[in-house]
Amino acid sequence: MSMKFVADVGGTNIRIAQVDGANISNIKKYLCADFATITDAIKTYFTEYSNVTFSAGCLGVACPVTGDNISMTNNHWDFSITELKNDLSLNWLGVINDFTAVAHAVPVLNDQQKFQVGAGSIKENENIAVFGPGTGLGVKHLAPSTDGWLALDGEGGHVDFAAVDELDIAILRFLTKKLGHASAEEVLSGRGVVQIYQALSEYQSTEAELTEAADITDKALNGSCALCTATLNQFCKILGSFAGNLALNMGTRGGVYIGGGIAPRFTKFIQESDFRERFEAKGRFKDYVVGIPTFIITEPDHGLIGAMAYLNQNFKG
Repeated sequence: MSMKFVADVGGTNIRIAQVDGANISNIKKYLCADFATITDAIKTYFTEYSNVTFSAGCLGVACPVTGDNISMTNNHWDFSITELKNDLSLNWLGVINDFTAVAHAVPVLNDQQKFQVGAGSIKENENIAVFGPGTGLGVKHLAPSTDGWLALDGEGGHVDFAAVDELDIAILRFLTKKLGHASAEEVLSGRGVVQIYQALSEYQSTEAELTEAADITDKALNGSCALCTATLNQFCKILGSFAGNLALNMGTRGGVYIGGGIAPRFTKFIQESDFRERFEAKGRFKDYVVGIPTFIITEPDHGLIGAMAYLNQNFKG
């Protein structure tokens, strides 16, 4: 039996799954450190399903993809796409950045795999924005084309942090003093949560006792720390402003989607925050963005799903 496969390759783990039409199955996770090469890891998966012949695949990798040679950022793997394809005896192999995979997942997500925040409705075959606060801040835009969806590359996470209210300004001053430059990633990421907390602590002349984003978030959600709650509220406001900026950049009437590992942990908090108010607070252009919907991606396997969508779009065998 011939089958396709996809993989989500991070710094610590590689997750591999089979593709059957528009579905993924038989997901396995391996530690990258257990294998000398990515070829060894994938062949281990193939061996576990020896009744299947794999003909094509797509890898989403957590590093830049600028040519045939791939060098993983946070593990020891380096490989040639052409050599890997030949070593695995594949007819076709696609290798894309992991956030490109996240972007390609968006058009195929169902209502159970995403959570809408606020009003607005999707317009079919219109531009889409997706961004993901996590370790860093990934940003992609998707545009429809005659050949399917096209993911537009860029470094949108490193644009300047745009302050809107007084607390934003205090955060901007804190980051500028600390780093010399304040980018969006320095507030919309794991370390961003910590830095907002530190900035508000300084602004309120209180002691910043916590050093981990998870601890700050937990105390905000259980209401045990007023400073933590203020931190998470401000994070949500900035999240909304940034999402609204992405909507303006390319008229994303297909929606703005939030991926990454942070936002899905507190969807209700985001829904009850000023996220959507800040998304729509675009002055004379409020009416331009008010009908654009915003979503949080809640599907944990969206990286694999996106690699599948890219594979199905680009390999017709």
